[in-house]
Amino acid sequence: MKIWQHILTKLQDNQTVYLLTVIENSGSSPGRKGFKMMVAKDGFIFGSIGGGIMEFTLVEECLQLLKEEKTSIFIKKQIHKGKIKDGSGMICSGKQTVVFHPLNKNNIADIKSISTALKKNTQGILRLSPTSFSFADKAADCRFKYEINALENWFFEEQINYKETLYIVGGGHVSLAVTKTFIQLGFHVIVLDNRPNLNTFVANSFASEKKIINYEFINTYIQKESTTYIVIMTNTYIDDLFVLRKLIKNNYNFVGVLGSKAKLKTMWHVLLKEGFTQQELDKIRAPVGLSIKSETPEEIAISIAAQLIQFKNN
Repeated sequence: MKIWQHILTKLQDNQTVYLLTVIENSGSSPGRKGFKMMVAKDGFIFGSIGGGIMEFTLVEECLQLLKEEKTSIFIKKQIHKGKIKDGSGMICSGKQTVVFHPLNKNNIADIKSISTALKKNTQGILRLSPTSFSFADKAADCRFKYEINALENWFFEEQINYKETLYIVGGGHVSLAVTKTFIQLGFHVIVLDNRPNLNTFVANSFASEKKIINYEFINTYIQKESTTYIVIMTNTYIDDLFVLRKLIKNNYNFVGVLGSKAKLKTMWHVLLKEGFTQQELDKIRAPVGLSIKSETPEEIAISIAAQLIQFKNN
């Protein structure tokens, strides 16, 4: 993230910087958890915590604090319902809580560590509290963790380089388009196929990882985590059915199958006869993707992305 590079530059120039971070949000709040903005003493601003009159007002407050050389850590709740107490001036509904965190040359080491982690694509935890700003080189089991008990009793933790993982089972033309779309959305994308030298698999330069596997052992290649999403799109009905049989009992976060309604109706009939329950089948997104009459691989990729984002964000 460029914001950390800009912060480092200002701190090395011996300037004080306010880092604004959204640590909680609800409803139609324009700012979401993890949104950040920096405000430097010389007036340089980078990032966003949601925009609009709310953001402008908070930036002006930071500039005034920097001018007066006030460097206290505090949180501020913003309610987006017009002219009310604690209101942000916005009418979009929702709420968000923003941390004002002053940074100076004493924070350079942590900022450098964050920048290094981002460059090397390694994980770490950024922790904010009423008394500290720190970074630790370790992984977390979720992207955000926070608790707000009072204005002086709170903490916020964020996993740096956190990524949801999408497993695409099948390396054909649609897989190539889906990979590209989800990489742009910040996912870690792993493509699995059982066909050596498949041209579209070889040509897929977007994937984070690619593996030629035996579908018999597919369970060993897919990690069961809350951030795991799976889309099955092999080149045959038989392989789709085989892979789904292997995965369906594992209760993954999101499993989708690409295919026509007729094909999937037949597949469901077979699985029910084999003893799988309707409740288990109802958890599978099939046909995967929102119904937008998509035809090309790129349109199908958009429909799948839209459905998965809808699921993830809800």
